[in-house]
Amino acid sequence: MPYPEIKNVILEVNEEVLTESMISNLVKQLPEGDQIQMLAEFKDEYNELAEPEQFGVVMSTVPRLRPRLNAILFKLMFNEHVENIKPDIVSVTAACEEVRKSKNFSTLLEITLLVGNFMNAGSRNAGAFGFEIGFLCKLKDTKSADQKTTLLHFLAETCEQDYPDVLQFPDEMVHVEKASRVSAENLQKNLGQMKKQISDLQKDIESFPPPTDDKDKFVEKMTIFVKEAQEQYTKLCMMHENMVSLFDELGQYYVFNPKKVSIEEFFLDLHNFRNMFVQALKENQKRREAEEKLRRAKLAKEKAEKEKLEKQQKREQLIDMNAEGDETGVMDSLLEALQSGAAFRRKRGPRQDSLLSLSEEEEQAPDLLTGKLAVPLPRC
Repeated sequence: MPYPEIKNVILEVNEEVLTESMISNLVKQLPEGDQIQMLAEFKDEYNELAEPEQFGVVMSTVPRLRPRLNAILFKLMFNEHVENIKPDIVSVTAACEEVRKSKNFSTLLEITLLVGNFMNAGSRNAGAFGFEIGFLCKLKDTKSADQKTTLLHFLAETCEQDYPDVLQFPDEMVHVEKASRVSAENLQKNLGQMKKQISDLQKDIESFPPPTDDKDKFVEKMTIFVKEAQEQYTKLCMMHENMVSLFDELGQYYVFNPKKVSIEEFFLDLHNFRNMFVQALKENQKRREAEEKLRRAKLAKEKAEKEKLEKQQKREQLIDMNAEGDETGVMDSLLEALQSGAAFRRKRGPRQDSLLSLSEEEEQAPDLLTGKLAVPLPRC
């Protein structure tokens, strides 16, 4: 792009051509003010200068070049700044409301306190009225006698059996994870930086010299932008104040000092406990499945051993019966014939065959009264 055209784009604040990277490079590579003034003295020898010097000469004709570029860069990056701040405020605000309004989470805290007081009965910690929210992450440190389960596993199993609604509390605190990554200090710092940049731009506009070029639209466009930026900043500040107020109320409800316990620390503890509770539920399920598998395997083994023993006993009884005499063998043969059906298949004897032959001869003999051969009747 020709250098004079670059100059016009800057004067017009043409955002269709100007980009964040372009302005950033210009600001980074721009010579100091006294060097630009020195380059301006060589404008009559422009054609004899090298390209870097030519570019410097052209840029030296733009009034208040560095403040102008900084203001344009702020305008180009403003929406990005807003999108970096606003989601964090929204996440923390939503997380505060979710934790405060979750009845299932409150019930879980009651159960935890009850279990703790039961375990501490008779000790100096007995009859506690409450506990610090950070204690939730330490439930996994109290282990059973066999070191296989923890107090957190017991708590999760108790909720599964007697308080199934409590298991829904992780789904009621979906913004806790995002809130755990928000730094209140960085939020405050970014808002303060935005306020300063808007204030500096307002001062630059008020002190900006009257334009000497018709293409110079800096004051006109920046005046409109400052008004819009101020409105956006005001909304962000209101949202931030509401967020801080909700977190302070959360501190009063859970009895912790919001000035000593940061937003990041508080929600990080809740996020870690939420994940550990869900993991404990999964581990309990796997443990029950493993126990059921072992139980079934044990029953199958016992059944197989029982059947093997019964077969062995029958075999021994059979051997003992065969050793008593031949009569036992006859009875075994009879039982075998009954089972196979051989005892019910009768064989035809010789008398039955002779009777059948006589009957057939009588039917085929001549009729003595008629003198004719009798016709045998069909058999049914």
